Amino acid sequence: MASLLEKVATLISANLHSLVDQALKSNSLAVIDQYIRQVEDHLNDLEDAAATVGGEVKSLKRKLDEQEKRAAELDRAVDAFLLEGNEATATATQSKLNSTQRLIETYREQLARLESEYQKLLDAKVKLEARLGIMKQQREELQALMELAQSKETAVKAMRGLDDLMGSGDADIGRLAQSIYARLDKATTAAEMRAASLDEQIDQILDRSAIDAQLAERKKKLGLSG
Repeated sequence: MASLLEKVATLISANLHSLVDQALKSNSLAVIDQYIRQVEDHLNDLEDAAATVGGEVKSLKRKLDEQEKRAAELDRAVDAFLLEGNEATATATQSKLNSTQRLIETYREQLARLESEYQKLLDAKVKLEARLGIMKQQREELQALMELAQSKETAVKAMRGLDDLMGSGDADIGRLAQSIYARLDKATTAAEMRAASLDEQIDQILDRSAIDAQLAERKKKLGLSG
């Protein structure tokens, strides 16, 4: 999973301005199309990985719940045997309880790790989807820009990237080029804001889950229902 997330991080951090310039220098959308294909392939990989890890999380939660119920039964059984004066059985049951509690702790550590991996995969998926949307939108504008440039021989000869286009003296091409940069910046900022909001929501729900679990444990000790 680490390798997949590293590759995704590289795609997310790719310099879109540089990709646009490369496309314009070569007068071809090949580099843009390659980037889009890579993003789509990695999105599929992220979905598969998230589904796999998410399934493992659910399975582990069930196992943890079963062991916690088992531990509660063993805990009650130890008290019951002690009340009966059956020390030998109480000792054996306490030993089973200790083993079960160690297994529970192992499951909890594994669950924390898997939940962290699952959230990272979901977060990466959201960010990569945002990048894909930005690049597809800009591809359409690039295609229109190239078609316009191809109809203007002097602009094609002078083409050295967006910065040169804006200074080439061709007002139509300059406006379109400037529009592409502006849209890239705006869309990228909006995607970063959405990603930041997602991170905040994840933190909040994890905090709430931890607090709810703590309160539930306190209620159980106090003998309170629901």
